[in-house]
Order: sequence, then C-alpha cells, then structure tokens
Amino acid sequence: MASLSIGTHHLHTANQFKKHSFHSISSTPLSSLPYKSSFGYSLCKLRGSRILGNGLLARAEDRAKGSSSPPPSSSNKRQGQQPNIDNQLQDLEPTSGSCDPLCSLDETSSQDFEANYQPRTDLVKALAVFGAAATGAVAINHSWVAANQDLAMALLFGIGYAGIIFEEFLAFNKSGVGLLMAVSLWVIRSIGAPSPDIAVSELTHASAEVSQIVFFLLGAMTIVEIVDAHQGFKLVTDIITTRKPRTLLWVVGFVTFLLSAVLDNLTSTIVMVSLLRKLVPPSEYRRLLGAVVVIAANAGGAWTPIGDVTTTMLWIHGQVSTLPTMKDLIVPSVVSLAVPLSLLSLTSEVNGKGPDMPNVLASEQMAPRGQLVFSVGIGALIFVPVFKALTGLPPFMGMLLGLGVLWILTDAIHYGESEGQRLKVPQALSRIDTQGALFFLGILLSVSSLEAAGLLRELANYLDAHIPNIELIASAIGVVSAIIDNVPLVAATMGMYDLSSFPQDHEFWQLVAYCAGTGGSMLLIGSAAGVAFMGMEKVDFFWYLRKVSGFAFAGYAAGIAAYLTVHNFSISLPTTLAELPFLSGS
Repeated sequence: MASLSIGTHHLHTANQFKKHSFHSISSTPLSSLPYKSSFGYSLCKLRGSRILGNGLLARAEDRAKGSSSPPPSSSNKRQGQQPNIDNQLQDLEPTSGSCDPLCSLDETSSQDFEANYQPRTDLVKALAVFGAAATGAVAINHSWVAANQDLAMALLFGIGYAGIIFEEFLAFNKSGVGLLMAVSLWVIRSIGAPSPDIAVSELTHASAEVSQIVFFLLGAMTIVEIVDAHQGFKLVTDIITTRKPRTLLWVVGFVTFLLSAVLDNLTSTIVMVSLLRKLVPPSEYRRLLGAVVVIAANAGGAWTPIGDVTTTMLWIHGQVSTLPTMKDLIVPSVVSLAVPLSLLSLTSEVNGKGPDMPNVLASEQMAPRGQLVFSVGIGALIFVPVFKALTGLPPFMGMLLGLGVLWILTDAIHYGESEGQRLKVPQALSRIDTQGALFFLGILLSVSSLEAAGLLRELANYLDAHIPNIELIASAIGVVSAIIDNVPLVAATMGMYDLSSFPQDHEFWQLVAYCAGTGGSMLLIGSAAGVAFMGMEKVDFFWYLRKVSGFAFAGYAAGIAAYLTVHNFSISLPTTLAELPFLSGS
C-alpha cells in the first residue's frame, strides 16, 4: 500500500520528554509523509519542532515547580545535554514580567503572533484566493466550456496535476489541490453532459467505487497504527541479529520485503529505517541499507493485494484476484530485489570493514500486550482476502471487520488503565494520515470524471494505435511512476482499459501492478518509501540517483524479464481459495 501516503508514528507527551530527554527523529517514526514529494524532509523538521515544543513546556513546568530548590544531579546532567533547549526557553520567557513562570508556550506564541500580525497582508491573500475562485467559477460557466468539454477538462486536469507535482514550490498542499480539481472537473462534466441527471448518475457510480478504496485505506492505516502504538513490530525487528555487513544487507532486504507484503511500503520503511538508526551508526553503509529498504518495500508490496495501494486498487476493482496475482508476481518481485542486492554486495561499502554496531535493541521493552495486538492486527490484514473469497463482499468490509475486532480488543485489555488511553483506537485515529486519504479521494474522483467524459477511452485508442505492445505500455507506466504519482497513473489505466479489453488476471493487469509498484524505486522521490527514507536519513536526491538508481533500474528490468519468462510456462498452482486443500475439504 504505497502511496498512501499511509504512515504511523508515536505521540510523545511532555512527561515522556522529561523522562526520556530529547528524542531524535529515529525513535519517532514519521507520519503523514506526502507521496511523491520532497516535503518529507521539511516534515521531519516540523515533527522535531513539535517535540521540542513539548520539551520546552515540560522544562518550564519543572522550573515553576522547583525554582526555590536546587535541581538534582540527574537534572543537571540533563540540562548539560540540552543547552539549546534551555537557551530557547530563556528566549521564550518574557522579560517584562507580564507572563508568570507557568505561562504556556501557546500564550507566548500568541503574544508574538499579535505583535507581528499584519492584517493587510492577510487581507490581500484572502482577496487573491477569493478572486481566483470567482474567476474560476465565471470561467466554468462560460459557454465555451460547455461546447468544448473535453478540452476544458484536459486543461483543468493538467493545471491541477501540475499543482500536485510542484506543491513544495507553490506551498499548496496536494490534498487540497486534488479536492478542488475533483469538484471542478465534475462541475464541468455536469455542464457538458447531455443532462445533469446523467452526470449525477455517473458521479454516484464513481463515488461508490472510490469510497471502497478510501474506507479500505483508513481501516488499514488504523490497524497498523494500533500495532505500532503497542510496539508490535519489535517482534519483527528482533529477528535481525547479524552484524556482518553483507549478510545484514540481505537480511534487511528480505525482512522488509516480507513486512511490506502485509503492511504498506511507507510503514515498512519507517519501521526498518528506525531500526537501522539504532543498529548501525551514521555511515555510507547505513545509507545503502536504507536504500535497500526502499527497494525491498516497493518490491514486497507489488505481489500481494494488500501490500501496495495500486495493487489494492486493481484488486478492489476486479482487474486482479488474490492467488493468481501472488503466484505470478512473487518471482518477478523477488528478482527485482535480488538483483540490486547482488550488485550492492559487490560495492566497497558493503565489502569493507563494517562499522561497530552495538546491540541497543535488547534494552527496549514492548508495550503491554504488544504480542497479542500484533498477532490480531496482522491476522486481520491477512484475513481480508479470505473474507472476500468466503463472502463475496468488497474487501473494505473485511478490513472494517478486522478494525472492529481490534477496536473491541484494545478497549477490553486496556479497560480502567489511565495510561492505556494512548493505545486505544480513538488516539490512533488522530495519528493516521487523513490528508493522504483525502488526496486519494480527490485524485480518484478527478480521474473518474475524465473516464465519464470518455477522455481515457480516447487516450487508450491512441496508445493502441501507436504502441500495440501491451508489455511496453505497462513498462512505460512503471518508468513514469518514478516521476509522477502512480495512483493517478493506475487509475487512468483502469479507466482506459476495461475488463472487456483485458479480462481479470490478464498479463497486462499483472504487469501494471508490478511496474507501478516497483518502478518508483528508480528515483528517491518515486515512492512514499523513498520520501520517508529521504526525510529520516537526510539523503540527497542526487546521492540516490548516483549510487542506487542504476541498481534499482536493473532490478526493475530483470523483474519484467522474469515475469515474461515465468508467464510462458504452465505452473500448476491453485488459482482460487476454493482450490486450497484446507478450504476444499480434501
């Protein structure tokens, strides 16, 4: 589940800050990392500033409570380790005496804001936004739009998509841009449709399909967040005990690969990079390990219906089914990881003397009932395809079932515990990547409007006429997904080619699932996993391009070759859940 922009993190309160001192980003996984954007780095700094704010508030409370007595030695030691925090605390304390020692940072920040407030600037910005909205409303109602619906929708989609790609430069969040684009496109469609009733019917049908994906992602993100809050993933990371550089490279790669097959690639990357930051000191070798995590997370998510958001989209809409996809894509996905690992094993960074790697993981303790919550959470995710096969209901119903079970379980085991509130579902819901889900909503509704207008069918006919090779089309989608968000690419492909063109589990759909899932590894900004790695390790885009992109492309191409080779052989494996021995009664 890529892009989803779908991550997890822990909340650290001020009391935890006083107990554990100032934590680095490595111990606090990122959440809500934007997909396909360099915004991950700035989000790292934003999360660091939030933790700093909690620490400053805690220190202010300590001073207020113990100003009349000398601090203990342990406190002195902590103060010596954090001179910057003390200095910033002094800067925040007003010198005029208008604020007592218990004055909160929010009050101080409010005073600073009022002192620097410029109403004229805000008025100009507000007028500019409303002026742009009014101009857009007038333009949409122009008679030219109704007469040239296709061109108007194509232009609007291009402008909106450019706003999404360059969100960092424009300072507009891509979720907001996506929602505005979706509504505007459907307004144009309602104007250009033969009648408004037709547009409403098309929108109702599109909303039913899009909502399935959004509900599925929200349920999956919440389950993963609950498991992460209980530190359940420590069960996975504890199995990594080797300290040999080359062996560690392969172990990290395949552990991430298996983890990403069940979780989304963003969460898998956050978990594994956080582990590496505790296991390996800063070095070029650790950067290469992080790059391996990115490649492995994308490869691992491509071959299962719940491992990557693009594969999930194809699965929910019926283009692929569970067991045939897993059977046909497991080998290409493994090859796409094994080839870069083999090439990286020959580099001097891996073959040289490895850095000293102290065992700091043994001292970390799992939260109460972490093993139970981990088992139930992962079981709920794995049960979703089984639920779909047994009941015939959409996958999001199985995901909501698993979330409901986990919700009741956590309420029961933490009943009456004051400290257990942060481990319950309501707190998890406040930490999931809601803006990522809204981004998917906007993009998918936008693409569905183009499909309703017939634009995607025209594009498909053009590609069929000029590029008759479906393998080449699917491969090109993967290459483009390294630059452009793979969610709208796959959504557009689904709109261009329906099941009458290519039936379920056709070679084309499976190649699209593989290429869109793994193609993002070729560039650092090509996937949510890469953006997370860039933000957590401060990796430069050109370092990845120089050191890793070639290896990732080799794995991508080798995986396509492996798929075409394996697909030409008849392998007798179950293709439906009913054919499995434990379900068929044999």
